Amino acid sequence: MPKEIKKSLALAVLCLLVPDAQAESQYPDIWITSGFYSYHFDRDIKRREDNTGWGVEAAFSDRHAVLGGTFINSEFERTYYAGYLWRPLRTDLAGVNIAAGLALLALDGYLRVNNGGWFPVVLPGVSVEYKRVGLNFTVIPTIQNHVDGAVAVQFKLRLW
Repeated sequence: MPKEIKKSLALAVLCLLVPDAQAESQYPDIWITSGFYSYHFDRDIKRREDNTGWGVEAAFSDRHAVLGGTFINSEFERTYYAGYLWRPLRTDLAGVNIAAGLALLALDGYLRVNNGGWFPVVLPGVSVEYKRVGLNFTVIPTIQNHVDGAVAVQFKLRLW
């Protein structure tokens, strides 16, 4: 397991021990996010899967958030991203909030897409949150000669 992921998991465990001062969520919810760990569908190509980075996610209601950040992408280049998160499907299972929806993003840094310049993308996603820690999951589809598909996970920590 990569060192950055181990650090994120250790921080998440520590945060679970801190009482949640926000039992009833009051918006905005501000989260800091890690980069991503991705698992590419085509295992024959060399792609970086430890996509270290950081970001911010700000939820203004239970269904709407904005996000932005940076990470080292699967092509070993720096990527910046900014976007809107819409999560219309929600449930609560024993205090664990699960939400699904779409992220509408602008990102750069992928040389095979727009020569590394900015481009729009819509990705499906699921977030799982418990008190002050959470995970974001997404699926990146394969687009022949442009994008190598993957499943990605991102760790997050709620600041307030």
